[in-house]
Amino acid sequence: MFPRLIFLFCLSFGVLPCFAASDPFSLEEALVAPCPNPGQNAMPENALALADVIDLALCHNPKTRAAWASAKVEAALKGVAQAAYLPNLDAAVGGSWQRSKIERESTPTTNSQNADLSFSYLLFDFGGRAANLESHRQLLNAAIAQQDTTRQAVFLEAVQAFYQVHASIAAVEAAKTSEMAAKRSLDAADARLKAGIVTSVDKLQAQTAFSQAELNRIRLEGQWRSAEGTLASTLGLDANRPVRLESPGRLFSGISLERMGRVEDFSARLEALMEAAKRERPDLRAAEARYQASKASVSVARAQGLPSLRFGASAGQRRVEHLDSQSGSFNLTLNIPLFSGFADTYQIRAAEAREEASAIELERLLQQASLEVWQSWQALRTAAQSLSTTSALFASAEAAERMALGRYQAGVGNILDLLNAQSALADARMQRISAAYDWHMSRAAFARALGRLDKRLLDEPFSFVKP
Repeated sequence: MFPRLIFLFCLSFGVLPCFAASDPFSLEEALVAPCPNPGQNAMPENALALADVIDLALCHNPKTRAAWASAKVEAALKGVAQAAYLPNLDAAVGGSWQRSKIERESTPTTNSQNADLSFSYLLFDFGGRAANLESHRQLLNAAIAQQDTTRQAVFLEAVQAFYQVHASIAAVEAAKTSEMAAKRSLDAADARLKAGIVTSVDKLQAQTAFSQAELNRIRLEGQWRSAEGTLASTLGLDANRPVRLESPGRLFSGISLERMGRVEDFSARLEALMEAAKRERPDLRAAEARYQASKASVSVARAQGLPSLRFGASAGQRRVEHLDSQSGSFNLTLNIPLFSGFADTYQIRAAEAREEASAIELERLLQQASLEVWQSWQALRTAAQSLSTTSALFASAEAAERMALGRYQAGVGNILDLLNAQSALADARMQRISAAYDWHMSRAAFARALGRLDKRLLDEPFSFVKP
């Protein structure tokens, strides 16, 4: 029997640790893993569309990988709780030697070896083990939902960074156009001054307007570079790493009102969308799972003060010199907690308080979700109306500027009318860019408020609203 025990010990020492690096219960299969081997060298060199930016952000952004790591922690803790349903098997092997010396005479050396194998299994504990497993199951569900919440947050950051870069580029181009218009006014004023038609006041005013336009362009170029750094950081890169984007097309130079879709078409479904958001939003699913985990924790705390029944068995082999002895035993152990200094009482009270706090937090998040759907819907309506209005504003300001410039060049207008018209046109350009940016971002914010921020956002404007 002694060799058998040695074999079992070596088997447990050599094989069982292999399971530590694996996932015997397959708990990580439900987790959404980021792309393998994330790193800066994996970034493509081609120009990126919005879909590419989103994919790369979800893959490389540290927030998604941190959420995945946190979910793996909860998966491992659930595995610990699930392991309580399996028996424990322990092996021990030892040896000793003894030699005594009495009055210059030594006794022979005594050698001994021993090997022990023990088995134990929890038979019954008044539901504490089941409650603990349920608690960790719900915490794992919360971690998975939190992964989805983080992915949607990074998704929104990527969309915002993408549109911010394009909006900054459009703003710089608009500033350059305004700067060129101010230069034309300065040239016209200079020509009229040389012809003796106007005084130097016109040229000074035109020079001031040109310098202001130049300063505005420089400021916007700085914001553009800052937006590029934000985009690179969102993709998990250093801020100074250049990222090339595809041409924005007409994202900010004029959005087709037909492509926008009718925002009012689904206003009647707003209440139903609020209810759907309460079911679909991952942050609410995470809060619900945490609440269920806190309820199970109350049962765990109560079971701590209740009896438990455990079965055990052991076998041993002893060898002293050439004498062998064997032993074995079976036992049932009933453990009855009698008094713990009221520790169990206060553990139960703490668990009940955490359950109450989780319920209140869930209620708060449900109310907040309804408010976010309502506010994002109102922001979307405002953005749609603003986009339509700024298009008309730009058209009228552009016509007024052409007319004022023509009148001034013809000698029938004054410099103040021209500069005012150019200032109004520059403002209209920036307002159109701002309205287009608000339109794109309000759609994304509305999708996130509904818990539907995914690739449907890249399809037709309101595909994410459809059931």
